[in-house]
Amino acid sequence: MSAKKPLRSQAWFGRQDKMGFYYRSFLKNHGTPQDQFDGRPVIGICNTWSELTPCNAHFRDLARHVRDGILEAGGYPLEFPVSSLGEVTMRPTAMLYRNLAAMDVEEALRAHPLDGAVLLMGCDKTTPALVMGAASVDLPTIGVSGGPQLRGVYRGQIIGSGTNIISMSEQLRAGEVTLEEFHEAEAGMNRSAGSCMTMGTASTMASLVEAMGLGLPQNAAIPAADARRNLLARMAGRRIVQMVHEDLTISKILTRAAFENAVRVLGAIGGSTNAVVHLLAIARRLGVPFTLDDIDRLGRGVPCLVDLMPSGRFLMEDFFEAGGLPVVLKTLGEAGLLDRDAITANGKPIWDNVKDARCWRPDVITPWDKPFKPEGGMAVLRGNLCPDGAVIKVSAASPNLMRHTGRAVVFESIEELHARKDDEALDIDADCIMVLKNCGPKGYPGMAEVGNMPIPQKLLRQGVRDMIRISDARMSGTAYGTVVLHVAPEAAAGGPLALVRSGDLITLDVAGRGLHLHVEEAELAARRAAWTPPPPAATRGYVKMYIDHVQQADQGADLDFLVGGSGAPVARDNH
Repeated sequence: MSAKKPLRSQAWFGRQDKMGFYYRSFLKNHGTPQDQFDGRPVIGICNTWSELTPCNAHFRDLARHVRDGILEAGGYPLEFPVSSLGEVTMRPTAMLYRNLAAMDVEEALRAHPLDGAVLLMGCDKTTPALVMGAASVDLPTIGVSGGPQLRGVYRGQIIGSGTNIISMSEQLRAGEVTLEEFHEAEAGMNRSAGSCMTMGTASTMASLVEAMGLGLPQNAAIPAADARRNLLARMAGRRIVQMVHEDLTISKILTRAAFENAVRVLGAIGGSTNAVVHLLAIARRLGVPFTLDDIDRLGRGVPCLVDLMPSGRFLMEDFFEAGGLPVVLKTLGEAGLLDRDAITANGKPIWDNVKDARCWRPDVITPWDKPFKPEGGMAVLRGNLCPDGAVIKVSAASPNLMRHTGRAVVFESIEELHARKDDEALDIDADCIMVLKNCGPKGYPGMAEVGNMPIPQKLLRQGVRDMIRISDARMSGTAYGTVVLHVAPEAAAGGPLALVRSGDLITLDVAGRGLHLHVEEAELAARRAAWTPPPPAATRGYVKMYIDHVQQADQGADLDFLVGGSGAPVARDNH
């Protein structure tokens, strides 16, 4: 920023009148000296620490390192809390509250005397929530992820959060492990603070923060317990002060080029399907043209280079030891699939940050010509069952099911699924397609991670470990299987999914990007005439507001009145 441009905070602290006295004097109860108010950039540390969010349990300490960096660079740090979204503890789903947390961030940044912001984010929805909120204000902003946990260990074998929870719970249901063994694995799963150490949604979003240039190099993979995570936080604190002086706002970083780089990285790391919804929402906050079709187009032909759970064998600690995301970015750049000039938070083009990266473990980060899996991008499906789109994670699906026609077995709600899935009388076999309705943004509400439906117990006993599942829900980034998600429009909004009945034939054709319901149009019209929407899940408060205003998955599931931004004007002063 030009040195002549006044700091936003000076509209509060630079005035020598009654209100200047008011603003400064109350903050002096911290022991703040007068010179802190004399033109130093005021940096907000946006903290999502909470004991209810175990992934973010170390954020008090992480914030201290950010604070030290800000002070060292001549800034004035002020830490503040925002709503913390803990995926493991929140019901019905943390996704229901992503937009609420984004509102919290946006209004806090706008209302307070801040010149820049450091976003502390870890657990799944905290990252998109904070980025969405900050994007709508457009201050200089840098992201600091909390880092993944250490490897899970069970009887000498590595186990991954989410991925092995799912697999071991299925083994427990199939009688292959005892309850005591199940509990023993629980104790060895989460050995430190930090987010899921698989390439779940938290690690995917941390990777995309780095890939889009909003975080410093190595933001994605340094373990939470590693001292280098604290060093990164400190350097981010130093850097944000310079970003304010340079007027390097979030909109100058999160450009169309940044989103294109993110999609290529999403495929190369075998990332979470949830990233699709979050990227769409962030782009719409910024007014960047970016659609589901862009995600499909940009992701085609990108191989999965990273052998991490849930698609592979290793964990985030291995990824960091292998060289981390800079290795992936360099590989994509050498293949012509990276916009090398995209600016990053450290002020350099992304290529300058990664051109010298080296891979130390090619078993974890595979070379371009010998990728872990040939196809890593998200496939966006279209058809009469999902006219506005649906997604499938190709790297986590079974090759033999990528083109398949099967008989639908329909569950009208999550409650019906739980009640019927293990009924021995359920008419289902391995060739069937499980269909779950009313679990989308409006229907659940919040679009919960229930799309990877449990395989019926009688099929588990037969050795079935995957089958096609279709829903308007999401699934955990740590999950796997041939699972079609985010069907839009959702059933609760009257989409074609609402009209599917058990016995209908459905064809999935991933290569052809198709999802087709084999029912004549006249029959569908008759079913639609007889259809009635489910009653709303709430009649008051935030949940009612969410149901009334949430957009569909193909638009990012944001609230319609939050799309776009208001900038960061100095708040009105009525004193």
